[in-house]
Amino acid sequence: MLPPRTSEILRAIVQAYIETGEPVASRTIARQRRDNLSPATIRNTMADLADLGYLDQPHTSAGRVPTAKAFREYVQSLAASRAPGADLDRFREELVQRPSLEERAEHTSHLLTELTQNVAIVAAIPRESRALDQIELIRLPDSRVLMVVVTRDGLVRNRVASLCEPFSQDDLVSIRNYVNHNFAGWSLAAIRTELSRLLREDRSSYDTLMRRLTLLYDQGLLDFGLAPHVYLEGASTLVGLDLHLTKEKLRDLFRALEEKQRLIELLDQFLSGASGEVRVHVGLEEAHPAMREFALIGLTVALPEGLETRMAVLGPMRMNYPRVMATVIHLGQALRSLPQ
Repeated sequence: MLPPRTSEILRAIVQAYIETGEPVASRTIARQRRDNLSPATIRNTMADLADLGYLDQPHTSAGRVPTAKAFREYVQSLAASRAPGADLDRFREELVQRPSLEERAEHTSHLLTELTQNVAIVAAIPRESRALDQIELIRLPDSRVLMVVVTRDGLVRNRVASLCEPFSQDDLVSIRNYVNHNFAGWSLAAIRTELSRLLREDRSSYDTLMRRLTLLYDQGLLDFGLAPHVYLEGASTLVGLDLHLTKEKLRDLFRALEEKQRLIELLDQFLSGASGEVRVHVGLEEAHPAMREFALIGLTVALPEGLETRMAVLGPMRMNYPRVMATVIHLGQALRSLPQ
C-alpha cells in the first residue's frame, strides 16, 4: 500500500500520461495540485516510485512514464461512472432488434469499438443444454446431404456434408425418423454422448442405419450451435498507435488476432471468475509477446439456461480506463436486461 499522498501523485502522473502520451515532469504535477507541493518534493516522490517499479525514465526526457505496475495501481482506484439513462436505452433498443445471441454479440462488438475507439472482442457461447426439436436431411447431387437442425429455442442451423458414398432419400428419411423419434427434447450434448455410445456398439439390427448415421455424425450432425461465435472489430485502430512494435511484430499481432481459437483463449485466460464483474488486466505479454504494452477490460455476462457472452476491449495501456470500464459494464447490463 502506497502512502495516500504518494498514491495521489502516481494517479496524477498516470492521468497526465493518458492525456498526452508524453513523459510527465514534476513541474506538471506541481501545477495541478492545490497543496503547494514544490516540484522538488514531487521529484523526490517520483524517484521513490521509480525505485518501486511504478515509473520509468526515458533516456531523452527528464519526465517519467508509468509502467504496467503503475497502471494496475491506478485501475484499482477507479470506479466506473454511471451511464446516462439515454445510453442504456439506446443499447437496449439496438440489441433487442437482434433476436439471436450471435447477432447481439456481433452488434455488441460494433458498439464497443464505436464507443471506445479500441479493439472489441466478443464471444457468444451457446449453452450445452440446447434441446433438439427436429432434424431434416435432404439429398443433394454429388453424394452431398443438406443437414438441418432445429432446436426448441428457435435456433436453425444447416450444413452440407460431402459423403464417400451415395445415400437415397429413403435412407435419409430413415435416419431422420430415427433421430427425431428417439431424441426430440434431448439436449444436444446428451444426444452426442448417447450416439457416441451407440455407435461404438455392434448391433446387427441397426447395422445399415447406424453405419450411415455414423457417416453423417462424423460430418458434424447435431454438432450445431455449440462452438463459440467470436467477433472482432476495430483492429485497424492499432495502426495509428505508437506501440513501439517493429513491422514484423505488428504483423505477428494482427495474425494472432485473426485466429479464432487464440481470441477464445485470451478471453478464457483473463475473464474467468464471477459473472458480471468487470476485469482489467494490464500487460498481456503472457498471452502474446507483442501485447506487453496492452490492456484488456472485459466481463462475462451470464444469461438464462447456461448461455453466456464474453466481451472485452483490447487497447494500449494508455487508454481511457473509466470510459472503457463504464461502456463494458453498461453494455453488459443491457444484454442481461433483454428478453431471451
